Amino acid sequence: MNNEQFMRIALKEAQKALTCGEFPVGSVMVVHDQVIASGSRIGTAHGGNNEIDHAEMLALRQLSLSKVDCDPAEITAYCTLEPCLMCFGASMIAGIGRIVFAYEDVMGGGTGCNRQSLPVLYKESNIEVIPGVLRDESLALFKSFFSNPANTYWQGSLLERYTLSQ
Repeated sequence: MNNEQFMRIALKEAQKALTCGEFPVGSVMVVHDQVIASGSRIGTAHGGNNEIDHAEMLALRQLSLSKVDCDPAEITAYCTLEPCLMCFGASMIAGIGRIVFAYEDVMGGGTGCNRQSLPVLYKESNIEVIPGVLRDESLALFKSFFSNPANTYWQGSLLERYTLSQ
């Protein structure tokens, strides 16, 4: 399988979140062409403002509870939205080798931070970042989310304005 095929699986996770009224982010962890963990964003529906249960964090939690025995550097995380600093930092600490994301988070994306100015734990991370895989498909989910007035999460934000302007 390739990056697009695994991103489609992450997009299904994001669609699952959107169907429940949640912010449409999905993530899957893959090693040796096998999905070993997944997560969908929770805690944003009906006015919720949970900033802990991001899709990537749920997938990382599932991964930590799994019995999968592999080198974390061989794991690729597929994310429908660029990971925030929390999720990016957690991925680096977990030793994840690669992050592939679909849609850039102009408001809170963390993958572009200058790691050389960070402490050694992050500075020495060899994590590879690949942006823009199936971007348009992910963008469509965010447009759908932000176009629904019932969805108040990040309403009026830079991300909403950026998304709806495309």
